[in-house]
Amino acid sequence: MNLLIKSATVVDPNSPFNKQVTDILIENGVITQIGKDITAEVEIFDATGKYLLPGFFDLNCNIGELGYETKEDLQSGTAAAAAGGFTGIALMPNTQKPVHSKAEVEYLVNKSKGNLVDVVPLGAISYKREGKDMAEMYDMLQSGARAFTDGNNPVQDAGLMERALLYAHGFNALIFSYPEDTAIAGKAKVNEGEVSTLLGMKGIPSLAEELMVARDLYLSEYTGSPIHFSTISTWRSVDLIRQARQRGLQVTCDVAAHHLVLTDEALTGFDSQYKVKPPLRIQKDVDALIAGLKDGTIDTIVSQHTPHEVEYKNVEFEVAEFGIVGLQTAFILALKAGLPLDLIVEKLSVNPRKILNAPTANIAVDTSANFTLVDTEKEWTYTRENNFSKSYNSPFIGQTLKGQVLLTCNNNQLFNLIK
Repeated sequence: MNLLIKSATVVDPNSPFNKQVTDILIENGVITQIGKDITAEVEIFDATGKYLLPGFFDLNCNIGELGYETKEDLQSGTAAAAAGGFTGIALMPNTQKPVHSKAEVEYLVNKSKGNLVDVVPLGAISYKREGKDMAEMYDMLQSGARAFTDGNNPVQDAGLMERALLYAHGFNALIFSYPEDTAIAGKAKVNEGEVSTLLGMKGIPSLAEELMVARDLYLSEYTGSPIHFSTISTWRSVDLIRQARQRGLQVTCDVAAHHLVLTDEALTGFDSQYKVKPPLRIQKDVDALIAGLKDGTIDTIVSQHTPHEVEYKNVEFEVAEFGIVGLQTAFILALKAGLPLDLIVEKLSVNPRKILNAPTANIAVDTSANFTLVDTEKEWTYTRENNFSKSYNSPFIGQTLKGQVLLTCNNNQLFNLIK
């Protein structure tokens, strides 16, 4: 892949060209020149007023393979990722069968070879994600799993979580915790508060998340093991993690992009497209999440891409599945939340790779071209036609959004969204 990008503004804290307007020449997938007034006999892309960022990496992505290919498969999921500026995705083990042994990890690694988007499987902590017996974590690590999580099944057994932290720490692996105490959350569908009372629905209290955050912080401290919290959503969770970091604990965390711009007030019309888990919270929580991103308490922003067929969402709110497709909107929602571009790069590009010890994506000479080119001012309408996922369970479809991904490049391949 050969391309000359003219007059792009580089935003990459690890690049010597950070914040500079410059030309970038890519030859055979490698950045060979960066500077002013470069000429070459290759395709030219005028990027005046546009921003060149390191490719994004998503730490929380659900793709149907294995078993749920009608929701999403690797081909459609990686296309949606590239359309959202992602050049790497970490796959949750929420599949059927779950990714709980080296066989599933090796299938995903081999099936995704040669793709523009780097696919990193996350292995399950427990066999079948049932929260009872520990899965074959070391074997999965050897086969390509980068970290371990039971996905959207929170580990309720504190003893199992303690043993998993100790075991994974022995071979420098990372445990992801999805913090929810199911005994507190019960079968409720929305955040507990004024809106749940107005809707006449039982709510999930913030306590259900915060109890589990507190428990796993204690376990991390006791075992001396690092831990990562997936999709925190309340102000107290942010505060607990901030205090833990001040005490020197090895803790990282992420937040789903939709939790930065939506509150539970979006649910007053009983629109199941807004049904997510953790549930949409209140404005106080949204403000705390944004503040946590700005002060470094929250390390990354994730898409929490969760595709579903129409029959699982176009039903009564109570029985609809949780989740939205988020790969194509994560960057745009981060912009909508008012985050500056350099902070978005830190949370979508730099920190996710640090957490997984994945190779960095730098915009520098003699490095593999791994970037996304974006227009932060462009307005476009998100439709079913320009949605690359197999599923279209997103509340943002039909809306006009500000900010657009134009090009995504990785592994000597180019994804051009404006042809």
